[in-house]
Amino acid sequence: MSLEISVVALGLVVLLADLWLPVERKRALGYFAAVALALLFLNTFTSHCSCSLADGLASSASGGMFIQDGLSVFFKRFFLVAAVIVLVLAVEFSDRIATGVSEYYSLIVFALAGMLFAASANDFVMMFVSIELITITFYVLTSFTRGKVVALEAGVKYLILGALSSAFMVYGIALVWGISQQFNFTDLAAYSAKHPELASNKVFLFGVLFVLVGLGFKIAAFPFQMWTPDVYQGAPTPTTAFLAIGSKAAGFVLLLRFLFTAIPSITAHWDKLLIILSAITILYGNLCAIPQRNLKRLLGYSSIAHAGYLLLGVAALSSAGQAAVLYYLSGYLFTTLAAFTVIALVMRHLDSEDISGLAGLNERSPLLATTMTLAMVSLAGIPPLAGFFGKFLLLKAVIEKAPANHGYYCLAFTALGGVVISLYYYFGVIRAIYWSKDVSNLTPIPMSRPMRLAVVICIAGMFWLGLFPGTLLTLATAAVSSLGY
Repeated sequence: MSLEISVVALGLVVLLADLWLPVERKRALGYFAAVALALLFLNTFTSHCSCSLADGLASSASGGMFIQDGLSVFFKRFFLVAAVIVLVLAVEFSDRIATGVSEYYSLIVFALAGMLFAASANDFVMMFVSIELITITFYVLTSFTRGKVVALEAGVKYLILGALSSAFMVYGIALVWGISQQFNFTDLAAYSAKHPELASNKVFLFGVLFVLVGLGFKIAAFPFQMWTPDVYQGAPTPTTAFLAIGSKAAGFVLLLRFLFTAIPSITAHWDKLLIILSAITILYGNLCAIPQRNLKRLLGYSSIAHAGYLLLGVAALSSAGQAAVLYYLSGYLFTTLAAFTVIALVMRHLDSEDISGLAGLNERSPLLATTMTLAMVSLAGIPPLAGFFGKFLLLKAVIEKAPANHGYYCLAFTALGGVVISLYYYFGVIRAIYWSKDVSNLTPIPMSRPMRLAVVICIAGMFWLGLFPGTLLTLATAAVSSLGY
């Protein structure tokens, strides 16, 4: 657990440094935290983490509650990259935070710690604790700009619905334990194999469904998505960015562990349920995004649609589908962070995040205009960017299973229909950048060097994953082998 302990220690250092640093130097704490996390990321390639991923080795701690294997290492590197870029974005956003900027940085680091624990959770207790660490920090991060009513409203909505989902999850865990007497995922799978009657035990199945309700809230899948657009709109932009990618990825790694490590025998019979959830989530997110004018709200509904696309890989019930989920999340990381970076820089002095605020961006900052354009193109799934190959892998995994279950054909057509629908609202954003007639401000947009570097990294990530997918796909395939499904 050295990585997790180091991250928690870093959060405490940032929090305590606030007591001694003068006000004008507190802003730089964000850069300090970003550099420290970048060093921890590099260390994962030289430590035991690297061995776990390369050799397929697995080790555990706390009686098997915490597991270190290829899947956990993949996601830990994922979360570290996301946190570094979000912290740089938070520094740029810090002038809009009236007080407590150091606390804002430290809360981002503590949320990261929860995500790292989630990546290694192999037990219901560890799963619940990691989810609560993530969620409780986001309760505060969401309403951090408490001078704005919309931020307080978003925080309250997230708190109430988050608490409700946690209650469902705890009740589900209690039912599962009451029937099986097992908290550990590996032990639960072994117990299920010895007791096939468990698959028809209604109390146990209700417990499993309640746990899925809690995880469905984290990934914003239908019908647990109602919080997403309001929270995305009201939260500070760095919070929204981290919520969109970090919290969603944490939900998916826990979903993969739960479905394919803890209850694989039951998951094998739930293909129809997963197909329906994926299809409805895709259609809901894309259709609701069409009338949106607020950029963050639009990306909120888009995030729901992308949860549906990711569920394609889960519904495929295959290692190819699981690897496609990891690949898609990686492309989604760079794409989403690129989009929110542009929103933070362009909309920082506006009262709203309306799409019209992007008018004339190609003249104000060609780099930011290009970044937002590439982000929208990647999200839409157009080659040669990461979004295209990610959707291709997910659809391929689904179609491979279609001869045995024709429902997968319907799911694939639904996903393609969602892609076509999304072209309308994604290209509406591009149209506002280059062809809007309501250009009232042509003031150049300044960018710091760290922010410019973060933008370039996001662009490079989108192109690299789209043009040279082999390396990451190999890593993703090796990582999901840890699930043994």
